[in-house]
Amino acid sequence: MASELCDLTRQACYTSEVLPEVTRAGGWFLRSGIQEPEGGVARYYRADLRRNLAVSTEITGYTLSALVYLHAVTKDDRGAYLERASSAARFLTDAAWDQAGATMPFEIDPVARTYFFDCGIVVRGLLSAWRATGSDEFLDVAAALGRSMATDFAAHDGYHPILSLPDKRPVERDPLSWSRSPGCYQLKAAMAWWDLWEATGDAQFRELYDRVLADSLRSWSKFLPGHPERVKVVDRLHPFLYFLEGLLPRSGEPRCAAALRRGIPMAATHLRSLAPEFERSDAYAQLLRIRLYAAWAGVVPLDRDDARFEAQRLAGFQSSDSDPRVDGGFSFGRLHGACIPHVNPVSTAFAVQALSMWDAYHTGAAQPHRHLLI
Repeated sequence: MASELCDLTRQACYTSEVLPEVTRAGGWFLRSGIQEPEGGVARYYRADLRRNLAVSTEITGYTLSALVYLHAVTKDDRGAYLERASSAARFLTDAAWDQAGATMPFEIDPVARTYFFDCGIVVRGLLSAWRATGSDEFLDVAAALGRSMATDFAAHDGYHPILSLPDKRPVERDPLSWSRSPGCYQLKAAMAWWDLWEATGDAQFRELYDRVLADSLRSWSKFLPGHPERVKVVDRLHPFLYFLEGLLPRSGEPRCAAALRRGIPMAATHLRSLAPEFERSDAYAQLLRIRLYAAWAGVVPLDRDDARFEAQRLAGFQSSDSDPRVDGGFSFGRLHGACIPHVNPVSTAFAVQALSMWDAYHTGAAQPHRHLLI
């Protein structure tokens, strides 16, 4: 089964030529040092301080998915991307995964907290590695982590966003901080359960996803703007787009299609109006990706002018520098027009995929499978 999925993954991504932006970003992942020798990936590189931040399991999971995607889209004959992806997956299964406690910490030095959302991203990363390599170890840990998400984070109103470790007690919530509150954005993490259902056949995983979907569809329309400060509204665009991405497994259903039709222009309006004050590269990438996935699914017609604008803005965040720790990576964003000196693996991963998908749309290449969504 894994080999069949691997073949599907590779066939669905190939284009006639690899975009220069993708080649340069891929080189950044391989040469910048953002991935540590043991396989873990730093949260981002501080160009102003010339140092990486600490390794994060969530960022490692995202980068793992990105490396599998790059392996497919670049026809990685020498296997450099797949080798790095396997290294990241082994870091997650061997160094980070606490088998006895059945938990995935946010960071392993120190082990202090675990996040519901991060766990979902790690599960999806491990499933990407499993599809690409066929290693049952990656699937086994993904399934175990998916089960622990369902039990450890369960709350009366859905799922707690953060637990302390090792006691697994809920951390105090903050209604003005999206990452410290439950909400519709958790649907992207819950998509890991849908993927586990497809991988294992265990219907309980699908039921878990459907519960979060139902809760998210009841609450999503109140997520934006969600904060009195305009800059903070920009930060909320990122998780709002997570919600839209999380709809993809059921995008053809009327209630999900309606949310996509309303949510895409809502995000675009906020993104453009707030850009002079603060703009994030990941938000441009996410918006462009969901436009293309929704168009390919026949749910929302593609607004080509808006998509072109987002692609152009997104490309402008790619760094060009003699320093390999910076060159080819995408900066996090701009604040009042000034570049924020964070070269970010998640921003880079989302940008690579969005620009590659935009090119595939123009060239008529096959659309990427939903499993490949980073």
